[in-house]
Amino acid sequence: MKKSLLLNSEISYVISKLGHTDTITIGDAGLPIPEGVERIDLSVSKGIPNFMPVLEAVVSELEVEEVTIAEELENASENSKKIYHEIMKLFGDRDIKINFISHEKFKEAVKKSKAVIRTGEFTPYANIILQSGVVF
Repeated sequence: MKKSLLLNSEISYVISKLGHTDTITIGDAGLPIPEGVERIDLSVSKGIPNFMPVLEAVVSELEVEEVTIAEELENASENSKKIYHEIMKLFGDRDIKINFISHEKFKEAVKKSKAVIRTGEFTPYANIILQSGVVF
């Protein structure tokens, strides 16, 4: 049995296949997942699992060089504002570029992801695209 933070075998497998600049998306329960993009559905019910624990587990195993979030996340609701600040805290201390785009452009960008990880998060715009970096 794995003893690292990320235990999900499907997510670990997708991460192991990512090359430099490939992307994966972590989304809330409502994010449309495009046809042809691998879906890893973790959602059980409202809020299970929440967005941030999934993001933290994925980032523990993935070398991230760039992230993209919807600009609407910062002010959509109190909960979205909280998630926005948690994302800034998670990536702000690292040398990681943070891109802000409209939610409509975000949904278009998701089409290029190798996989979308669907959470049980019910907070609007709680989605992130992670671009793979290199470890050397």
